[in-house]
Amino acid sequence: MPPAVLSCPAVTVLRHRADFLRAARALRRGTDGMLVQARDRGDDDPTIRVGYTCSKKIGNAVARNRAKRRLRAVAAETLLTGAQPGWDYVLIGRPGVTIDRDFTALKGDLAYALRKIHSER
Repeated sequence: MPPAVLSCPAVTVLRHRADFLRAARALRRGTDGMLVQARDRGDDDPTIRVGYTCSKKIGNAVARNRAKRRLRAVAAETLLTGAQPGWDYVLIGRPGVTIDRDFTALKGDLAYALRKIHSER
């Protein structure tokens, strides 16, 4: 029996500043819990790439890291159902909201933003 093959594209993390800047110039959608920036890379690579950022407006390093951990957890549960292969996404935390917002509401925010971004194309 052949091994099972996953049909979902791979998800990797954005590491380079240039990728974040390119996403900042593309589509964006704000929600109550976060801002989502997205761009179609236009290459043949089906990998979904995602980056996370939180400014110092969020708070000290502990608060920023907590916000980014929450964004990573939301992305892990939501991206595979709403993201498109070959796209880059940047999730940006909002001051005073990303840390305190209900986790289910954050997942709903990301799903809503992805639907809106891909309907605008």
